[in-house]
Amino acid sequence: MKETAPAGYDVPREIARGKIETVEYASETVGNDRKAMIYTPPGYAEDNVYNVLYLLHGIGGDESEWHRHGDPQTILDNLYADGKLAPMVVVFPNGRAMPNDRAEGDLFAPDKIKAFETFEIDLLSDLIPFIESRYSVSTGRENRAIAGLSMGGGQSLNIGLKHLDRFAWIGAFSPAPNTKSPEQLVPNPEETSARLKLLWLSCGDEDNLKQISDRTHAYLSEHRVPHVWYEESGGHDWPVWKNDLYHFSQLIFKDN
Repeated sequence: MKETAPAGYDVPREIARGKIETVEYASETVGNDRKAMIYTPPGYAEDNVYNVLYLLHGIGGDESEWHRHGDPQTILDNLYADGKLAPMVVVFPNGRAMPNDRAEGDLFAPDKIKAFETFEIDLLSDLIPFIESRYSVSTGRENRAIAGLSMGGGQSLNIGLKHLDRFAWIGAFSPAPNTKSPEQLVPNPEETSARLKLLWLSCGDEDNLKQISDRTHAYLSEHRVPHVWYEESGGHDWPVWKNDLYHFSQLIFKDN
């Protein structure tokens, strides 16, 4: 699969707009309040019930990285206007679960890398319950997706595939070396195949981390685990990840 989003997909139009806000939630895992950004779609109303996509950033970002560099609200608003999306709330967490979670100093310091692992507990124990208490969202696994870019792509595979009771839709955009080995990710291919609604794996053909995705794709293919393998033109950069969001978001929370 190799397609490019159409021209203008990320250009604001005169249409109904969703809302982007920053919220704070209490993290018992970390021991302090943490920030996340939330996108609610055009026409969001408490008397409706929405799906939820948790969309993760890379090693050099935080909860605002997608908003600052990826124009997700514009991409999603345009898709809603064209009738191509299932209704969803999108949560942009900070995947660096530590007291000082800002992207500063040595981003590869051991405590910062460890914090990307700790985020699994923060997400499941603190953030998801907060979102489900504050927003009108469904709580079933089939109504919850996780995806991310680079370091966040690795997190999405590590967390999503480990917790198939919580996530039915998983997307990894150019996953980084924090991605666990395929044998660890999918120890039981038949169970994974039966429970997942969608497993998406994508990478630019000029990405210097592409071997991570190639390895995962080869294992999934060998063990006949259904997945979308999206190899596209580009490197480890935002044009690739925005294109991934455009395509991935149209596939989730749908039966076909």
